[in-house]
Amino acid sequence: MKQANEMIDSGSATAGGGSGWLASAVRAVRTKLAEWERLTRAVDPETRAAYARRWAELPERSRTPAQTIGRHAVGCEGTHGVFPRCNFSCQPCYHSAEANRVRTDGDHTVTEITRQMELFRERRGPHGHAQLIGGEVTLLDAEDHARAWEVMRSFGRNPMSMTHGDFDYDYLRRLCVHPDGRPRFGYVSFAGHFDTTMVGRSGARRPEREDELHGHRRAFCEMFSRLHAEHGVRSYLAHNMTVTPENADQIAEVVRATRDMGFKMLSFQPAAYVGNSVRWKGDFRSLDADAVWSRIEEGAGGRLPWDVLEVGDSRCNRTAWGFYVGDRWHSLLDADDPRDRAARDRFFRYFGGVHFNAPPKLLAARLARIIVAHPSTAVTAAGWLARAVRRVGPLELLRHRPRPMTFVMHRFMHAEDVAPAWELMRRGQTSSDPAIVEVQERLAACSYAMAHPETGELVPACVQHSLLDPEENRQLAQLLPLPTRRRPTPTPASG
Repeated sequence: MKQANEMIDSGSATAGGGSGWLASAVRAVRTKLAEWERLTRAVDPETRAAYARRWAELPERSRTPAQTIGRHAVGCEGTHGVFPRCNFSCQPCYHSAEANRVRTDGDHTVTEITRQMELFRERRGPHGHAQLIGGEVTLLDAEDHARAWEVMRSFGRNPMSMTHGDFDYDYLRRLCVHPDGRPRFGYVSFAGHFDTTMVGRSGARRPEREDELHGHRRAFCEMFSRLHAEHGVRSYLAHNMTVTPENADQIAEVVRATRDMGFKMLSFQPAAYVGNSVRWKGDFRSLDADAVWSRIEEGAGGRLPWDVLEVGDSRCNRTAWGFYVGDRWHSLLDADDPRDRAARDRFFRYFGGVHFNAPPKLLAARLARIIVAHPSTAVTAAGWLARAVRRVGPLELLRHRPRPMTFVMHRFMHAEDVAPAWELMRRGQTSSDPAIVEVQERLAACSYAMAHPETGELVPACVQHSLLDPEENRQLAQLLPLPTRRRPTPTPASG
């Protein structure tokens, strides 16, 4: 950059400085070079500042070498109070009893999402992953759903819509494709929720076994395959499953059945006492994290190392990134190989915060700048790749195409545990009770936040669902009341 400017200065001087058009051209070139230099920086300065703030907010317990928050991510974002109503009656349900008294309204949804995304953009930088979540997203008209995505993308967010999956292909096509047949989006993300706690699904209103839902899971994925085949729209699909004492022993079978359907993430959420207490059935405190994870590993066919890359507090989240080759799952990093852990550390140091969803040419330029400045990173990457190929087996890679698959477990906290911990945190106090300290640490390291523009706060999801949703939905029921049914007018008696 310095040499380029010197050459430009030299050319300007040679011209004697008497030519206005030449001076203008020099300024234009300098502007273009400066813009290109800024665009190709490895990490945007706003992103770097947001990461530094997030790392500083983490409790000491979560500042581990494996931690991604504050080093390669700030965490996920979610909407709230935008469309709380749902047409299912799940047991349990994290939504408050007031949620279904609120009318789904597209203009309200778009307005509130805009306000929330503005705060995320301000506090968490120019890029992020945001879940379009509330009640059932497909109760929105397809056009309003698309408008919501467009707003989220305009603030640099990659939106993922959370749904029970009980909608048809026509809705998906209207959402993703313009009436004239042109794709509205090139790439979309959905998380489909399927499990036996759900009541109301077409063709499986009250399923008793998880295998009764496999056809619905497959049909969900097939809609997106058809969308890609007919309109070229690619997709990222996640599968969510609420875990209760009644279906925990079926986790392994669900993993085996769904891993080839088209999902790229299988996520499991042990149930918590949150939301509508009328729908609580079972002893949710008996759900042990290690036991649930072992069932996931049983279905995956091997160990799922969750401590080599962490997302927030490990008591809340366990994540295993990897890929299938044939029927065998392989971890992205070998947790037992110190060379892979060293490669992870170097990745965080040199590539942490790089926006890997940037346009390919721009991403290539940014990566090239890092490699030119730090040539040893290419050697590290080559070594990791060679080890991964040896682990998988070259012949297996020739026979089977790798398929990415991430396994996740999210453990939400019980409302009665969250309330005292959050009250103390709002006062800036730390409890002397070890049980409450644990909750405070987990909330401080939360990887999933909701934005409150009215206060400027980013609130952990457990706080939102446990403490804030009921009053928020009561207010929304006044603002957006459901249409009242008119009673039929009695027919006058004849004679």
